[in-house]
Amino acid sequence: MPATTDPNLGLSYGWTTGESGWGSGMDANLKRLGALLGLSVKDRDLTTPPASPANGDRYIIPAGASGAWAGKTNQIAVRVAGVWEYYSPSIGWLAFVEDENVLAVYKSSGWSVGVSI
Repeated sequence: MPATTDPNLGLSYGWTTGESGWGSGMDANLKRLGALLGLSVKDRDLTTPPASPANGDRYIIPAGASGAWAGKTNQIAVRVAGVWEYYSPSIGWLAFVEDENVLAVYKSSGWSVGVSI
């Protein structure tokens, strides 16, 4: 039976024991969990990717972004193994924005202004 994708975090599940693709699917699940749980981003108004990001750095991509982030508005960019991976948020996701010291929520209209904490 092919894996099914859950509607919240986009994780795959439901492989038959020994089914081909399980290993790569589980690797993708673990990377996704590591990127999105306890979501804290460095910044949400940089329009170009930083020159020397560290693995694990996360950013919310603003409108008008260029370079590797072009066309990825509102997505979460995560640096993993030296490359950018992108995740589309779902309504209700929360992110702590480190440089602003605020908590932002993703709504149908995009990321909220943020609440100071």
